[in-house]
Amino acid sequence: MTGKENMASAELTATEKRVLLALGGEGGREEEQRSLSTKTGINEDAVMQTAFMLAQRGLCEIEEAEKVFYRLTEEGKAYAEERLPEKRALDFLIENKGASFEDLKNEFPKTVNIAINWLLKKGWARIERREGEKFLLPTAAVRAELGVDEEILEIVDKGEMEWEILADQIKKGIPLKEGEIKGFLSQLISRSLLETHSRVERKIAITEAGKEILSQGISVEEEIAQLTPELIRTGSWRGRKFKRYDVNLASKETFPAKIHPYQRILDRMRRIFTEMGFIEIKGELVQSAFWNFDALFVPQDHPAREMQDTFYLATRKLIDAPEVLIKNVEQMHEHGGSLNSTGWGGKWKRELGEELLLRTHTTAVTLSYLASHPDPPVKVFCIDRVYRRETIDPTHIPEFDQLEGIVMDKGVTFSHLLGCLATFYKKMDFPSIRFRPGYFPYTEPSVEVEVYMPERGWMELGGAGIFREEVTNPIGVKYPVLAWGLGIGRLAMIGLGLTDIRDLYQSDIDWLRKARVFR
Repeated sequence: MTGKENMASAELTATEKRVLLALGGEGGREEEQRSLSTKTGINEDAVMQTAFMLAQRGLCEIEEAEKVFYRLTEEGKAYAEERLPEKRALDFLIENKGASFEDLKNEFPKTVNIAINWLLKKGWARIERREGEKFLLPTAAVRAELGVDEEILEIVDKGEMEWEILADQIKKGIPLKEGEIKGFLSQLISRSLLETHSRVERKIAITEAGKEILSQGISVEEEIAQLTPELIRTGSWRGRKFKRYDVNLASKETFPAKIHPYQRILDRMRRIFTEMGFIEIKGELVQSAFWNFDALFVPQDHPAREMQDTFYLATRKLIDAPEVLIKNVEQMHEHGGSLNSTGWGGKWKRELGEELLLRTHTTAVTLSYLASHPDPPVKVFCIDRVYRRETIDPTHIPEFDQLEGIVMDKGVTFSHLLGCLATFYKKMDFPSIRFRPGYFPYTEPSVEVEVYMPERGWMELGGAGIFREEVTNPIGVKYPVLAWGLGIGRLAMIGLGLTDIRDLYQSDIDWLRKARVFR
């Protein structure tokens, strides 16, 4: 061999040489994966991996085709031997000139329902009432021969068959078009008598470049694929040939398990507030209008309480609160209770407070907790699902998550509230934060929290404030309560680079695989 020839074959591994020699034998005809494995003595997976490596070098070509195979289920095997239930039942009906449902049940106790169902579906029998009892009468004048479905079962019972071979076998016995055959196959699959699976069949053929390599002559030498301690200790690696590796080839793409990106954001928020000394609390998804609205000093005629904004459950339940607390809320709404407040006036209706609904915010949970823990200090947060009648669009959905938090203690001020929120958002990697005056029915003063995004400008992500005395007084809280409710969806959209909030809840496997993992 010339130096050029040596160089061409030297680039091939021993395994690649064996595969190339097998492809070049017998006139260079196409080989299937299984036959190539048999000829080379290399397992099928390894032989295909080697063939792909040769194909990258242009030394062979690989043709792939996905083929569908059919095989009988255990039930299908039983019916192939015994005949279909409806055929056996039809024989019984013809022989007895009809039969009652009870007679059929006694004759075919295990398959009577299947038999009757398919007798009627195939039009082989009709129902007739005699003295209040149902009878089945055959509509076929003579005993039916084996149908296409049973013939298919008999054919496939011989062993697993590929679609084209199966279709040819059926056509030999019954003149049917491919569409009709597929219809019968689909019916048998729906009856769980037949099942399918697909397999990629590959054919490998040597190219002219591959033949050129062979014509120059190649020899197969044993190669060391892995340097072991034994080889090093004995020195037997000396003078041996090592398998070549192309370090420039791209590695196989892998998708390791990871937490859903949105769940990672929720977990990160929990971690931040826990590190800041908060305790997480939970509450029921279904709340009474009392805790969701009334206790928060939302008037009973407020638009947010209407059906177009709230999911009501069309049922009521006694308010789960002490009677004295309910009375305090009632008086606060009607005339301001013991405070220097006018309340909302009018008559507060207990039955409206008893209405059950899907909570529109998690403030119902934090307020209920505050009512049962009126002594300072209280420092809790809640991350959970809330529901509102929203028109679905890229930035609104009727079911979303909210982050709620409260701090109640002696001497806390509005400045503490702003500092707490600023700390949270900075830990969430939003360095530019601003607060704008806002209005909420149950806090005063109130602010809206905005963060700055270079590509979007200022974005509002939540509201906060100090609970009004009309909220804290009826539940027995005597000190200031700092409160906030932050929208998680928009924050997650920013962090994940999404433009549609619905993408957070869709199981798009491609997006989940490619979504970056962040702390």
